[in-house]
Amino acid sequence: MKIGILGSGMVGQTLAAGFLKHGHRAMLGTRETDKGNLQDWRSKNPAAQVGTFEEAAKFGDLVVLCSLGRAAVEVLRLAGPDNLAAKTIIDTTNPLAGTPPVEGVIAYTTGPNQSLAEEIQAAVPRSHIVKAFNSVGSARMVNPHYEQGTPTMFICGNNAEAKAQVSAILQQFGWEACDCGGITSARAIEPLCMLWCIPGFLHNEWGNAFKLLTR
Repeated sequence: MKIGILGSGMVGQTLAAGFLKHGHRAMLGTRETDKGNLQDWRSKNPAAQVGTFEEAAKFGDLVVLCSLGRAAVEVLRLAGPDNLAAKTIIDTTNPLAGTPPVEGVIAYTTGPNQSLAEEIQAAVPRSHIVKAFNSVGSARMVNPHYEQGTPTMFICGNNAEAKAQVSAILQQFGWEACDCGGITSARAIEPLCMLWCIPGFLHNEWGNAFKLLTR
């Protein structure tokens, strides 16, 4: 597939490289295509392309939203809703407030009965938002290895075909997908990032992932 990545930070760079590793084509979308760190990344990933948000949105058969959570809706506006219509968008974002953690707990901009994913879906109603990759660090997003087994990625979205598409990508990337239902379930999935961060902030343990155990 052709994958358009909206966001050129560590998450975007990691996932773009992962898609390239698995034989897909990838374009990294950014506000500033001539940033120095992007040139370094391109030298290590010569098969990748770099463009604007709009160009990446047009390029992608599937799109991955990797911006800061508080910039997500603006990034989608710059990408162009028409360019994203009828496409699956993997939403990796979290609604981080940007304030220091308190006893290891990060602050969110959303309340308990809200989620950023729902806001994103409302901003691009013709697209199919699937929440994924928000509850693990970028270093472990692509084919992580854990002695305890395959880690679980919790996903949600309103479109069954889009979730099946993302589940297949997750399997390719070394994860098992747990479908938690419609986009409203992001209200439960997004706070997993809070939980994931606590061992990091308190004990400098940033390599964890979640595993769902069933009978």
